Amino acid sequence: MRLSRRAREAAWSYLFLAPFLFTLGVFFLYAFLRTLYFSFTEYDLFAAPRWIGLENYRQLFGERLFLTALRNTILYSVVVTLSQTVLALALAVALNQKLRGLTFFRSLYYMPSITSSVVITLIFMWLFQRGGAINYLITVARQHGRTVLVFVALVAAAQFIQVVWERRRGLPARPLDPALLVVSLLVGLAGTWLLSTWVYQPAEGVAAQQINWLNTRRRWPAAWGAPIPLIAIMMLNIWTTAPTFMLLFLAGLQDVPRELYEAAAVDGATRWVAFTQVTLPHLQPVIFLVVTLGLIGTLQMFDQVAILGDQAPLESVITLAYYVYHWVFPGGAMPRVGLAAAGAVFLAILTLIVVLIQRWVLRAQ
Repeated sequence: MRLSRRAREAAWSYLFLAPFLFTLGVFFLYAFLRTLYFSFTEYDLFAAPRWIGLENYRQLFGERLFLTALRNTILYSVVVTLSQTVLALALAVALNQKLRGLTFFRSLYYMPSITSSVVITLIFMWLFQRGGAINYLITVARQHGRTVLVFVALVAAAQFIQVVWERRRGLPARPLDPALLVVSLLVGLAGTWLLSTWVYQPAEGVAAQQINWLNTRRRWPAAWGAPIPLIAIMMLNIWTTAPTFMLLFLAGLQDVPRELYEAAAVDGATRWVAFTQVTLPHLQPVIFLVVTLGLIGTLQMFDQVAILGDQAPLESVITLAYYVYHWVFPGGAMPRVGLAAAGAVFLAILTLIVVLIQRWVLRAQ
């Protein structure tokens, strides 16, 4: 019996989808169902699983380490997702301008996203050591911070005075006019040199900064803030993931009709009004995608914590994903696969709930 054309097309479609469906079924559906089963059992990878019902979930919410991992995960997810979304949008807006060498800067900003996360994490571990580059830069800022502030203030004041003077003469002077800015920089340099020579002396003998970024349990802010090692991981992830989302925002910006900006300019809209009333509404689908990917990625963050290892206390950096790993491979102790499976199921449910909430919030805008 000959199949119809529609049936043959469907058969070929499923044939081409077969490798993907097989992978999805084995590594996702089967793995999830098996994890769900283990979450109701007591299992240590050696003896046969023993059914204990909801006992693992009861122990889960009574364990201090799990509650610490949950707090760290939520805090990390909120801070990193918001920060990388705002930074990615700002970079996309800046790189959407018609400037010379724009392709070079786009490639430069995207480089952190294609670099190995292991290599990046090892570099950051070196940067955040007691004698690393971060503490050195803080020390330099403490030594010369006042001089830099004086220079910036003099340049800003000189530029403001020149712009006001030129406009009073009836000449069209922009706030950042290059010709006036050169004069302002020269005035700032001369004024800073005179003040630092005759009025005040730059700070000398400032002790080298010795902030312990990794091997500490301190929080910032002290009362309710994030652990300092987790803040270092936040900075790392914001820097490495924002460029990827920048490309998504760039694609969305280039899809906004130019006619809308022209109409807004005719109506007298400022750049900020055009951005909030024209750009952001058209970027709403992209914002939804970026926030969704960011939430999923941050809720499942694992590799940086695993690479840090003993460099930081476990309570300061543990997340839900690493909590699952910690109980499956607990070093010299006996594995608690049932408890780890319960944590994995909770993480999956939490991710789904968070994504649904942010979808509802963004769609309601």
